[in-house]
Amino acid sequence: MSFFDQFPVQAFDNMELLARQVVEGFIIGKHKSPFHGFSVEFAEHRLYNPGESTRDIDWRVYGRTDRLYSKKFEEETNLRCQLVIDASSSMYFPEEKLKSGLVLNKLKYSSLAAACIMNILKTQRDAFGISIFGENLEVHTQAKSSTKHYQLCLSFMDKYIREYELNKKGKAADALHQIAEQVHKRSLVILFSDMFDDADKLDEIVHALQHLKFNKHEVVVFHVSDKRLEVNFEFENRPYQFVDMETGEQIRIQSHQIREQYINHVKEYHSKVRDICIRYKIDYYESDINEGYNYLLQQFLGKRNKML
Repeated sequence: MSFFDQFPVQAFDNMELLARQVVEGFIIGKHKSPFHGFSVEFAEHRLYNPGESTRDIDWRVYGRTDRLYSKKFEEETNLRCQLVIDASSSMYFPEEKLKSGLVLNKLKYSSLAAACIMNILKTQRDAFGISIFGENLEVHTQAKSSTKHYQLCLSFMDKYIREYELNKKGKAADALHQIAEQVHKRSLVILFSDMFDDADKLDEIVHALQHLKFNKHEVVVFHVSDKRLEVNFEFENRPYQFVDMETGEQIRIQSHQIREQYINHVKEYHSKVRDICIRYKIDYYESDINEGYNYLLQQFLGKRNKML
């Protein structure tokens, strides 16, 4: 059963609620909170001054010393995260209705993943922004940590989920160059993309990723795909009309005639992208849209821990 078969058809009508449910389910599944030590950290004791609130008095210390001390805290708010979503036409694949009636595609998967991460960041008082690109960098917000900003980011993603546009190519390199210059130095930049750019332009994407690293950003790439169809090519053995969603080019062919060649080509391309990321110390993860979010959130929290 697909992860999204667990949710009703209206699930994406309230992404904020769905993101909260996914995050809560992830935390429960770990049996203990992954947020230990995050957000507000104890700094030191200081003598209690009469007239102050008694809320922060350390009663254990009072029991040992018979003197009143207050706990002084400091907040960890030094993480800034920019979530970058590819909204080119290929991200609307597959147009496949699940048992729930919900149409699942890579853009919906990526948007909910971003919403889950923002939910965690907001809870921890970390700042987050969102960038969405197709042929241009179409949405770009600065990093903030407020609930109002969170809801604004959700509204941007919801707009792209609902406004399906064919024949829109993704220009990841151009967008990443702009983001590298516009986001606060030493940010965590998380890219959600199927990486279906022109294979001949892979060097341009590499240069853009280098630009991010040169500007002292930490970079995580979630390479999003429908593994069953896009990687394993599990189509029935019959004629299909395949359409390139970004160019409109069409080809009619028997699926088994190209299956082996297609699988080898895709695996080679994925391997090339992964090797490039490893070479430039970029965290790279393949993300199957049918596998849910536990693995993805685990990787994000691991990266956040290392940065703090």
